[in-house]
Formats: sequence, structure tokens, C-alpha cells
Amino acid sequence: MSDSRGTLRAPILQVAIALAAVYLIWGSTYLAIRFAIETIPPFLMAAARYLTAGAMLYGWSRLRGAPRPRLVHWRPAVILGGLLLLLGNGGVVWSEQRMSSGLAALLVSTEPLWIVLFVWMRDHGRPAGRVLIGLLLGFAGLVLLVRPSSSGGIDPLGVAAVLVASVSWAWGSLYSQRAKLPSSPLLGTAMQMLAGGGLLLLASALTGEPARFTLAAVSAKSLLSLAYLVIFGALIAFTAYVWLLRAAPPVLVSTYAYVNPLVAVFLGWAVAGEPITRGTLIAAGVILAGVALISSAPARRPAPAATVEEVAVEVCAST
Repeated sequence: MSDSRGTLRAPILQVAIALAAVYLIWGSTYLAIRFAIETIPPFLMAAARYLTAGAMLYGWSRLRGAPRPRLVHWRPAVILGGLLLLLGNGGVVWSEQRMSSGLAALLVSTEPLWIVLFVWMRDHGRPAGRVLIGLLLGFAGLVLLVRPSSSGGIDPLGVAAVLVASVSWAWGSLYSQRAKLPSSPLLGTAMQMLAGGGLLLLASALTGEPARFTLAAVSAKSLLSLAYLVIFGALIAFTAYVWLLRAAPPVLVSTYAYVNPLVAVFLGWAVAGEPITRGTLIAAGVILAGVALISSAPARRPAPAATVEEVAVEVCAST
């Protein structure tokens, strides 16, 4: 639905609505995670989210005619579920016990930096000038962000968990480009959700979460937040994003990477009273400027259509 030069091939109002859904819903998932884990253990909450969303998406894709996946498809689905959901989303969910949702979102926004580094190492070539400047800016902003003085005290374990999550997402995103998954992007993502949800459930059991969990203690706010993450974060916004990949230029769609953190920081401040310091704002500006440079850089070679659609897996997992 978009041509090789990246012009819109859908009504501008529809594109605007879909972009708004991706911006606002995915930007708000960080705060929803914080509310959900107030009374639900983090790995157990994430497992419930992805097992539920995965089952719904699997059923929907099969009803729409997607063929039954073969056994060979499940191995990469499990690998991606481990990279994107267990280590990726699981790391973010766990970290939000120790840091604000806005700070977690800003750290997650460094993911494009790791992708550039991995591609650089894989291809043994130097990034284009704009990408290299963006890379340097992004890491400079990261250093500013994690300084103890920048956000009124930084939890090292929380920061480490989010950085591991970002690196894992980047690695999983690159692996997804060559993984042998079903031809249906929705079915492939559903399989990864089911596999990742199962791994998260195992992590919950190994860390003793079920023994500490009491269903009667779960608050209405946590349950509503979990439902929001399943329905809006993992289903509605994801569907809008898949449609945008076909309807709008990739550069326009990629703006979610630096809009989502801004939405998350604002909502954390406005709804949950999370502090925003001057140092945090400066660091955020530097990081997002770097991400914007990387996202807007022209590609050196056109990516295959299947590779473009696989990006949706990365985004769905990271939120």
C-alpha cells in the first residue's frame, strides 16, 4: 500500500488514526505495566498477558485462513519468544519494580542503537555518516541518563535489566529476519507470544512467584491494567502497526520509536506522579535526537517485504 518512494497509499485520516493509536497506546503500556505489577508478580503478569493475547491472535489468524504451523516453525518461535518476551519484555517488567515507567521507556528507546551496532559487526562495514552521528548521540544520552544525579538516584540493577532487555530485542529483531516462520505475520507473532508466555510462566515458577501470589490480593487497578495490556497493547495497537507498514512510508511509521518514550514520560508524571528532572529531559532529548537520525537515514539497499513485516514482531514484544 506504499510505493518505493514512500508516499501514502491510504487516506491521510486513516493513517493519522493508526499512528495515534500506536503513539498513545504503546506509549501508555509502560505505565500500565507499573500498575499491573503492583499486586501481580512481574513474570506471572507478563506470562498471563502474552499467553492470553497469543491464544486470541492464534485463533483469529487461523479463522482468517492461516495454515496450521509446522513443527519446523516452532523452534524459531521459541527462540524469538525467549529473546523478545522472556528477556526483552520480562526485563522491562521486572525493572519497573525498581524504577519509574518513564525512565524504563527512555532506556528502551536505545534499542535502535544496539541494532546498528549488531548490523555493523555482522556486515563489517561502517555506518553512514548520519547513522554514526545518531549512534554517538544516543550513547551520549544514555550516559547522561544513567548518571546518579540525572534522575535523583538510579537503581543499577533496574538499569542493567532494561539494557539487557534492549540488547535482547535488538538481537531478536535481527534473528527474526532469517527465522523460518509462517508466511502469516499475525500467526508467527501469535506463536512467539505463546512460546514467550510459556517461558515467562517457567521463569515465574523458578523465581517462586506463585508461592507469593494471592489472587484475593490482586487489585482492580492491576486487573484492568493487565486487560489493557492484552487488548489494547498487544492486539489493537499491533494490528494498527501491521496496517501502517503497508500504508505509510517506513520513516513515518518508525517515529513511534521516539514518540512512545515521550508519551510514557508524560503519563508517568501526570498520572503516577513520577518526577521529571532537568537532567532527565536533557538526556531524553539527546537519546531521541540520535534515534531520529538513525530512523531517518536512507537505507543503503531496499529491504525485502517479508523483512519489513517482521519488524512488527519486535515492536509488539517491546511494548
